[in-house]
Amino acid sequence: MQWLLQEFEDTQKLAEALERLGVGYTWHKVVPFVGDLIPAPDIRGPDDVVLFGAYTLWRYAKAHDLRPGVFKLTPFVDEAAWHPFLLNGAASMFLTLRDVPGHLAEMNRDYFMRPVDDGKEQPGRVRSAEEIVALAKKALALNEAEIPLGSLRHDTLLMFSEPVRILKEWRIWAVDGQIVTWSQYKEGSRVVYRHTIDDDALAFAQRMVDINPDYSPAYVLDICRTDDGLKLLETNCLNAAGFYAADLQKLVQAIESLGAR
Repeated sequence: MQWLLQEFEDTQKLAEALERLGVGYTWHKVVPFVGDLIPAPDIRGPDDVVLFGAYTLWRYAKAHDLRPGVFKLTPFVDEAAWHPFLLNGAASMFLTLRDVPGHLAEMNRDYFMRPVDDGKEQPGRVRSAEEIVALAKKALALNEAEIPLGSLRHDTLLMFSEPVRILKEWRIWAVDGQIVTWSQYKEGSRVVYRHTIDDDALAFAQRMVDINPDYSPAYVLDICRTDDGLKLLETNCLNAAGFYAADLQKLVQAIESLGAR
């Protein structure tokens, strides 16, 4: 597998894992707004290339027909198999950014807000309605031609849900239908990065993968423990998700095996 990396703190960690395993990689910068890579990679074969860095790398992978390239996902809220297990989804409200001021301006409450697509325009978190409306107005004041790639746009579809008390949160990496590594990243409101997971949470994550086998060859699930049990928070693009305390050597080996088939 040919590994193309955009330099971030997390991809530095990935590079260290690749070096320990004797797997080659190259560093590249992304030209803003254009999406080209500098230096341009010398692609040995388009069917054996993977890219890690910003989510927008999917455009380069698509333009150059690189596979697996970037494992771009469909919105997790559209996956019927997961609906009974979602923390936020079935009871959520969905609005485009341009509709936010008209619907939320008079609200005096908090929402968990995140983009439906996995574009990373805004991280999912709890915000007040006032904060959300101010954010929307700021973006709507821009001409759409002025908005950079990867930012909230007038037609970005957002999901709004009732905030829920979360006891623990984990990030899980699934490759070829199997959980290959994991990391806890929150305990209550406290950020903690530990390479640990409760046995029932690991079994729950594997069940989520098993009941939706055609979702993607490789992706990240975020799951959590609540007062009502284990829930699926969201999925994320594996190529652009933070690694926290995951075992990156296991992740590299799984992706290498996926590419070797």
